[in-house]
Amino acid sequence: MSFGQAGPYGPPGDPQQPHQQPGPPSGPPSGPPPGSQPMPPAGQFGPPPDLSPQPQPQGPGAQQQPAQQAVPQPVPQPAPQHPVPPAPPAPWASAPGQASQTPDWDALADTTAARGRRRKWLLVGGGALATVAVAGTVAALVVGSHKGGKSASDLPSAQKLPSSSGSPEPSFSQVAPPPPPNPRDFIASAEKDKAPLSTKTLFPHSKPSLDKRKYDRVDTATTEDCASATQGGLGSVLADNGCRKVMRATYKRDGVAVTVGVAVFDTKAAADKAKEQSTGNIASLPGDGPSFCRATACRLTANAEGRYAYFTVAGYLNGKAVPDDDKDALQAGRDVAGYTFRRIMARANSQAAASVASATPSAAPKKQA
Repeated sequence: MSFGQAGPYGPPGDPQQPHQQPGPPSGPPSGPPPGSQPMPPAGQFGPPPDLSPQPQPQGPGAQQQPAQQAVPQPVPQPAPQHPVPPAPPAPWASAPGQASQTPDWDALADTTAARGRRRKWLLVGGGALATVAVAGTVAALVVGSHKGGKSASDLPSAQKLPSSSGSPEPSFSQVAPPPPPNPRDFIASAEKDKAPLSTKTLFPHSKPSLDKRKYDRVDTATTEDCASATQGGLGSVLADNGCRKVMRATYKRDGVAVTVGVAVFDTKAAADKAKEQSTGNIASLPGDGPSFCRATACRLTANAEGRYAYFTVAGYLNGKAVPDDDKDALQAGRDVAGYTFRRIMARANSQAAASVASATPSAAPKKQA
């Protein structure tokens, strides 16, 4: 370190100022203070500083301090000159050539705050970058998974098997089938009622169970002379409305017998009219058993369904008259009448189902070229 350049803590060898005695101040001395040396230019060596104490002005009445004898200082030899970069001043350091002062606490606080802000921004920026990196990684994985998978359209089509030249392929009609027809339409007229009609198809059961009551079929009969199967004025009513034939069947149970007769007409209107005009009764069909309801009071019913009018007569097998409070003959007549109605409707339903089956297009083999 050269002696001609001031350091950050003041020039070397700067003597301590002696304590000044109290007294009245004296005026400022004119000219340079005694013993002061001029500062050499930067980068050159000058004479050593004068370390001898400088006389201080004394007030009136102050005692004179004895002067100390100056000690000769050795003259330093000039050393090779090397440029030394100046050290950055500390925030609390004083200007060059001045004595050290109190640290600048405001500067220290500002520096600390600036460091905190930089650290905060670094943390925030680092967190944001980490979030972006994670999001980018997830997005890349998702996109990669979608790219790696194949959609249904990208998958290879199934290998087509060679078809034999003569194998038929089913073809179906694109036309929707019509709604099912009303079964009653098939028994409303002779033109549509084409199913076989006989006592075997109309009364097929020899021991029908009617509402959990079992009956035995005694006999059946068919005649085209409608009046011969009647009593009273019913024969003329049937003939006047165009009766084609009468089919009869007799059932018995617990001493009660019931004969039902079904009169066949060409139209529903004729059958309905015969029912409304009915008088007298259907003649009983005893078969091999005793006659009943020939010359005595019995239970009678009259109904019509489609082109069929059906009548029942129920009474006791012992030939007694049926009283007004009777329940057995009344129930037997209702059971057989209900059974006859169900048999007529079964005929209607079967023909309606057959018409739907015939109207439905079947899968026909498709010829290949």
